[in-house]
Amino acid sequence: MKKLVSICTLFLVFVTVAFAQVPQEEVDYYQSVFGMQKKMIVAAFLELDDSDAFWPVYNEYEKARKELGQKKLNLTLDYLENYGNFTDDKTDELVKTSMSNRKATEALMAKYYKKVKKASGSKIAAQFYQLECFFQTAVSAEVYNSVPLIGEIE
Repeated sequence: MKKLVSICTLFLVFVTVAFAQVPQEEVDYYQSVFGMQKKMIVAAFLELDDSDAFWPVYNEYEKARKELGQKKLNLTLDYLENYGNFTDDKTDELVKTSMSNRKATEALMAKYYKKVKKASGSKIAAQFYQLECFFQTAVSAEVYNSVPLIGEIE
């Protein structure tokens, strides 16, 4: 699991530092590599074979999660592009977008907890939820550690 956190960290730091120079194709590539590594960790932790009913639900979840992840990345890039020049309106927009993204992520996880529970049972659903909380927390922590707070650099 720590290997995945390292992969998340490297991806986020790279994208955050070079935000203006990263073409979308490169971001897509890193997301696909991260997704493959993540799937391997999930498979090892849940100890499921390829035929388990969990996997189609997981793949559906990952597609939706990547869309939200792209929005979170875009929000981070927007924040960095505007850092040092925040107007009240821009600051309010960024905070509201962040709150909306967080709510959407929680709603997505809750929706797929139910779907996984139906497909594979409560234990697998709980493990899935725990892993996703871990991944989301690790990624968020790295972003918060890598990006300056408002007013930190003046």
